[in-house]
Amino acid sequence: MSSIEALINRQFKKWEVERKSRLEAEKNGEIPESKPIVTVSRQRGSQGSYLAEKLAEKLGYQLLHREIIDEICNSSGYRRQIIESLDAKVRSQIELWFEGVFKGMYIDASDYFRQLYKVIMSISKLGGVVVVGRGAGHMLSREQGIQFRVIAAKPKRIENLINFQGFSQEDAEKEIERLDKERAGFVRNNFGRDIDDPSVYDLIINTTYLGIEETVRIAEAAINSKMAILGSS
Repeated sequence: MSSIEALINRQFKKWEVERKSRLEAEKNGEIPESKPIVTVSRQRGSQGSYLAEKLAEKLGYQLLHREIIDEICNSSGYRRQIIESLDAKVRSQIELWFEGVFKGMYIDASDYFRQLYKVIMSISKLGGVVVVGRGAGHMLSREQGIQFRVIAAKPKRIENLINFQGFSQEDAEKEIERLDKERAGFVRNNFGRDIDDPSVYDLIINTTYLGIEETVRIAEAAINSKMAILGSS
């Protein structure tokens, strides 16, 4: 079993424990703990992935990066398991939601994108994870979890790639240009939206002059604030 498969299996077990805990709380007339999905969109070199990792550690959530999400999407067993982790009523809601989405602008979407959409929708109901990239924030409504975008000035992004990942100046510039174009194209082609549209996100964090610890505190405060508002509405 690969490390990614082991991580996914541990997360499924965690979701099952949390589901039973919620049911027990409801049975006792208590309000079950809410653990939202957190999505992080990031510019290459902005340290957004590192921020997502530290935020997951702080919250006690699992970090789900591209390779993990793709593994779930590409495995019929995992896809079935994630659907079966949901209550029957929630499953029905997701099926109706899914059908509604793909009757409209996503009718020509690839099989992969359809699976990705259903997986992210299911994960949003299970919660307790930080999802990095894959356009996750564009798939969910503002009431579903917390959406962040992490950006930085291009010179800072180049500096980060050189200092932390060993890129040369030239390679760092090429890497940023390539991934900026690739990620913007993914969002534009699949959602018909601008990746930098501020209305998509709860908070856009510019890390040019902010350290990781400070950005984690800012993000955590935003999560607590939004969950308090959603919980009272």
